[in-house]
Amino acid sequence: MADVAPPDVALWPDVVMAVKVFATMGKQWRAGAGGLMGLDYTPLPFVLRMARVPRAEWPDVFEDLRVLEDAALKEIYGE
Repeated sequence: MADVAPPDVALWPDVVMAVKVFATMGKQWRAGAGGLMGLDYTPLPFVLRMARVPRAEWPDVFEDLRVLEDAALKEIYGE
């Protein structure tokens, strides 16, 4: 499957930055007690700075990131 290109996805302009941050946070998934999984938000300020997200947009990007995380978890757990 490595030779199959992923489909193009159209994004609304107001979520492009959140998707970029979500993709960058891809190695920050953590499993806790009982196997519950979620993103480790500890490196998030660093990621936001490296992605050059204006500080005023951090709250909106964070909320969008949480929506993306929730959607990913529903896929992972088959909900």
